Amino acid sequence: MNIIAEYGGTFLIMAGLFGFFMAWGIGANDVANAMGTSVGSRALTIKQAILIAMVFEFLGAYLAGGEVTATIRKGIIDASILKDSPELMVYGMMSALLAAGTWLMIASVKGWPVSTTHSIVGAIVGFAVVGISVDAVHWGKVSAIVASWIVSPVLAGTLSWGLFMSVKILILDTNDPFRRAKKYIPIYMWMVGFMISMVTLLKGLKYIGLEIDLGLGSKFMNCVPLSALVGLVVAGAGSVVLSRIKEMPESGNSFYNVERVFAILMIFTACSMAFAHGSNDVANAIGPLAAIASTVQSGGEITSKSTLPWWILLVGGLGIVIGLATYGWKVIKTIGRNITELTPSRGFAAELGAASTVVIASATGLPISTTHTLVGAVLGVGFARGIGALNLRTVGTIFMSWIITLPAGAGLAIIFFFFFKAIFG
Repeated sequence: MNIIAEYGGTFLIMAGLFGFFMAWGIGANDVANAMGTSVGSRALTIKQAILIAMVFEFLGAYLAGGEVTATIRKGIIDASILKDSPELMVYGMMSALLAAGTWLMIASVKGWPVSTTHSIVGAIVGFAVVGISVDAVHWGKVSAIVASWIVSPVLAGTLSWGLFMSVKILILDTNDPFRRAKKYIPIYMWMVGFMISMVTLLKGLKYIGLEIDLGLGSKFMNCVPLSALVGLVVAGAGSVVLSRIKEMPESGNSFYNVERVFAILMIFTACSMAFAHGSNDVANAIGPLAAIASTVQSGGEITSKSTLPWWILLVGGLGIVIGLATYGWKVIKTIGRNITELTPSRGFAAELGAASTVVIASATGLPISTTHTLVGAVLGVGFARGIGALNLRTVGTIFMSWIITLPAGAGLAIIFFFFFKAIFG
């Protein structure tokens, strides 16, 4: 307790800087989840994607990033074990933020899309096992996260493959693709509206006190009718827009007009996914920061929940935006252009497949990573054209970076943990 009282102000300043650094890493690496396919399919330029993402990621992070957050990220650590040593919590969470931020910086410079959730989880597990005890970790939670390495890409890849195959059969491989597109795209627009609404309601707005209760039992079932209605509105608006799109000279590409329509869809999905992503993944930076702030401000009392001060959300939101603006283009390029060649129709199938996976995971409790989900979705779309359509060298590098992420975060956190312990006692 004396250490908390003596160095409390220093701990808060350091935690704020490390939390900002971690949020910068999220912006530099993870925002490709929302923007990679839009850039890769050329529905948006990299500059346009970064500007759109800066606005919607910040709004998601600041407006819906969390009124109340779990201080022990994902329930990985048993808080009761730290009750008599609150300074270990502070050292550990500071080292976790610094370690995860460092690994994300390395991955972003290399252009590797890695999971920010896995980075912070690996860091927390690392300091907890070595600095506290093996019993301090809830290993069941860690096992579920490891399982997401397989669950996320396989599920998203399967859904995206199916979606793109339906686009091929119903629209692309027909005698009049443009006419068929105007007929069937409103159905896809309904699916987009439904899925993005579900993602936002289930993941993006869960902390702002928005409770939807239609008397249908679970939160998931209460969101379904509202999302179905949103889907109908989107489909109706889309039909009006489609009716005004005229067929243009094909410029040697028989699918030119069809891809123009899908490009419009891609912009909508990119904005919506950026909002939901900002609101959900900012917790990877502000969760540990909130844990430190709560412990310091309470004089050393460790609680499982804490009210989130506005400045912590601001740190998270600004960090994401600056990370995206300074280094986000590298990972966007990897996902959008280096795995497989994307067109707006393929990018749309990948984005919708990824959104559908998030919805399914929210409903069933499946462990997923948004990064692994999007990469799996892009792989599924590429695989629909045959294994030769995939850049296997890039895919192998991405898989290797996923495997390294947990131990890298853990190793760095252990080093930083003992460094802080040596400095402050």
